[in-house]
Amino acid sequence: MSKEKFNFVEAYYRYKKIRRTEERITEIYPTDKIKSPVHLSIGQESIAVGCSMASSKKDIIFSNYRGHAHFIAHGGDYKAFWSELYGKSNGLSSGKAGSMHLGDLNINFMFTSAIVASSIPNAVGYALAQKIKNLSNVVLCYHGDGAMDEGVFWESINFASLKQLPILFICENNEYAIYSHLKKRMYQANIIERVRSFGLKAKKIKNDTFTIFEETKKILKKIRMNSTPHFIEISTSRLKDHVGIKNSPNMKKNDSRLIEDKELLFLRSKVKDFKKIDKKIESEIDKAIRYAEKSKYPKQNEILSNVFSNL
Repeated sequence: MSKEKFNFVEAYYRYKKIRRTEERITEIYPTDKIKSPVHLSIGQESIAVGCSMASSKKDIIFSNYRGHAHFIAHGGDYKAFWSELYGKSNGLSSGKAGSMHLGDLNINFMFTSAIVASSIPNAVGYALAQKIKNLSNVVLCYHGDGAMDEGVFWESINFASLKQLPILFICENNEYAIYSHLKKRMYQANIIERVRSFGLKAKKIKNDTFTIFEETKKILKKIRMNSTPHFIEISTSRLKDHVGIKNSPNMKKNDSRLIEDKELLFLRSKVKDFKKIDKKIESEIDKAIRYAEKSKYPKQNEILSNVFSNL
């Protein structure tokens, strides 16, 4: 697909909505209205936008605890998202799960977990079910480079390759697992070569929204046709700390901000009525925040409802 046919209006809308949502969270967070730790996605918007626009509404999405961008890009219930952050009863999980456990089954967005790499074997299991049922849907599994330090990642891609499952692993490589750099965690940081040794088709993709969309679209088509697992690596960086609203100590001055603002400005340059879109986004955010603030907290007698424990 040429850039002329790419929907820049939609790409700009999704990208800017993610960015402004995260910025509004940083503004509100010090007030303690948000009752959940937050892992922000500022700096990683292109990946969520490009991959979501390339996927089908029938595809199944597995994210992680840094899932705001994925959730918004794939069209999750936005008001319920804010209510969950506020701990309100009409949130995604009745206000009990918070930012790290987003999910919306109406759009096939599986609920996330705070445990690193935990969604990966779940995604593989879902892909196995898709193959057994002979369905054409593909599982998209977002994860960071830190998840690749876990043994379950390698067990999962081995199984996916062995069974030739319809799954796309999307590695958002910001080079850090909290504060540990990739080179201090891996003998050789040759991610693509390592993954290929397990039999997966693997490719490193340039980090810009259009390229991510174009390459992901092609790969998803191949997966649907042949039910073969694929892996993509996209180098990225995040402006904010591992958790919370402060700037990341790992970033050089203005590093991530300059990279991602350049992409946002490029998308904006392709949209004639970007001010109209900006106004729409601000209105949607304001309405969602008002909705969350006016909503009620769960009642005390509901504290154990829909909560599982094996103790």
